[in-house]
Amino acid sequence: MKPSTRSPWRRLARSVGLGAALILAVVIYAYGFEVTQVDLAETRSENRQTQLVRILRAIAQPEIIEFPKSELSVDAPFFMPCPSTPWELHEPNPRQPYILVAPSCIEPGGRVEVRGFNFDPGSRGNVFLIPPSQVTLRLSEMSVDAAGNFTVGVQLPERSSETVQTIRAIVRQNAGMPRLTRTAYDTWSKIVETVFLALLATTLSTIVAVPLSFLAARNLMKGIRSSLLGISLSLLAIPAGVALGTAVARLAGEWAPRLLTTIPMNLAGVLVAPAIAWAVVRWALPAVEASRPPLAVRLARPAALVIAAVVSIFGIVFLAKFLLEVGGRLADSLGELAFLGHFVFNLGEILEIGLGLGTALAGAGIASSLSGRLVRILTPRLPKAALRAGELITATAAGALLFAGIGAAVEWFYRIGNPVATLYVPAAVGGLLGLALGIRFGGSDTLPIGMVIYAIARTVFNGLRSIEALIMVIVFAVWVGIGPFAGVLALSLHSIAALAKLYSEQVESILPGPLEAITATGATRLQTIVYAVVPQIIPPYISFTMYRWDINVRMSTIIGFAGGGGIGFLLQQNINLLNYRAASAQMLAIAVVVAAMDYISSALRERVV
Repeated sequence: MKPSTRSPWRRLARSVGLGAALILAVVIYAYGFEVTQVDLAETRSENRQTQLVRILRAIAQPEIIEFPKSELSVDAPFFMPCPSTPWELHEPNPRQPYILVAPSCIEPGGRVEVRGFNFDPGSRGNVFLIPPSQVTLRLSEMSVDAAGNFTVGVQLPERSSETVQTIRAIVRQNAGMPRLTRTAYDTWSKIVETVFLALLATTLSTIVAVPLSFLAARNLMKGIRSSLLGISLSLLAIPAGVALGTAVARLAGEWAPRLLTTIPMNLAGVLVAPAIAWAVVRWALPAVEASRPPLAVRLARPAALVIAAVVSIFGIVFLAKFLLEVGGRLADSLGELAFLGHFVFNLGEILEIGLGLGTALAGAGIASSLSGRLVRILTPRLPKAALRAGELITATAAGALLFAGIGAAVEWFYRIGNPVATLYVPAAVGGLLGLALGIRFGGSDTLPIGMVIYAIARTVFNGLRSIEALIMVIVFAVWVGIGPFAGVLALSLHSIAALAKLYSEQVESILPGPLEAITATGATRLQTIVYAVVPQIIPPYISFTMYRWDINVRMSTIIGFAGGGGIGFLLQQNINLLNYRAASAQMLAIAVVVAAMDYISSALRERVV
């Protein structure tokens, strides 16, 4: 056996380190117990145990089914105080429910025992005192046992009378077949609302998260590099693109109703515009090119993309007008199915509202892309001195514009009211920083702008994911009001960040072979994504989307506590009212729906993925 080469001092140090680690762990957990106020004595409190048992028993009896109730009233005479003359006792019918009072006479304020027979087992009720004045006084509750009997002792008030008084037992007992409770119907309505709330949030977030995920994929962004001149011109072109896109959307909204005035004409525009746009895009972005196209073709392709974008905007306006007109007519004529017309109408409104934002973003993207292409074309053809001067000028202007925009945002949030501090000074500082960057990096081949975009996208997604939808719904409830719409918006915003992160990580794990093959043909960045990335990510994207729907169903049960609609809103009400049987029905519905969603999503993932 080989002898140990460790010295005694090293073994001693290792033992001391292990002991110190154990002591540190004990101290940490001891402090954790102190901070979290662990008090096991509370678990042995008789009062808390009684409350816990009561709540657990209520939860174990969800308020789902009930029987129609009928009231049975049974009387028994007695005297208080005892009369001076003899009296005859009440003779009950032993074949019917009856009660006996023992003793049958007593001094005022005494205690008697009320016994009942032949009642429905399990029924409950109350015992009352009916004096000659007929002013009913409730004495006690009672429960009928499995044999149909009950016994309860009651304390009588000091209400003496020379005439006979009455002890009355009123029992509520089942009558007829069982039926669903009002709580069951409300729970069903809210659980359906919850499922569709999660569905709409997942759909909306998926549409937004898919394109954003490419910006947060390292393997796609690390290869994107640009010169300082290209970056500066792109930043300067973005506001112009936003303004141009907004103007085109406004003009399209004004001219489209004049061009196509009827529903059939709108429908024709809806069909023709996408066909034209698709043909132009296919020409501008071919799948494979045998050789490098000439300069005229390369310059014409961006212009063709702009034309396709304008045609698409008009097509969206045509579609929005068509949906609004058709949806309004359907809502007026479908009767019970009017919700279909309302849905079509709402789709038209969504297109109208989103058109301005969409065209602004598209204009910014197109302007930035065109400026980058222009720089790549002109760089080999211009003198170095001109390029150097252009870099310094554009870098200074871009820095001033960027910092002025940041200052404007600060002014909007905090309303400082000092243009010098929020506009001119930031613009001057940004211009100086841009000039310094131009001096430092001017003349360099390229800068890793892709990794900058990647870092910004990741930071934004991480920030949004760190804020729970329960917090977001508070803001949206102020904006659109308390209800499921606020829940849809809150879940959508949180899901966009979560899905974009999952999607981007999936993009980072794709096979590099197809990327290299498509890139080797001279394909553009967009062509690489369309033909090399998208085919590899469709199955995992579908899987992640289904999983997110499952998560959103569970999250939507919680955001109702903050005004986000769904079954969580109803659950919160019942908990606040201490109606634990109704709350149990809602918790049972949540468990059933979550389990069903998990099974369905697993089955769909197995089939699709």
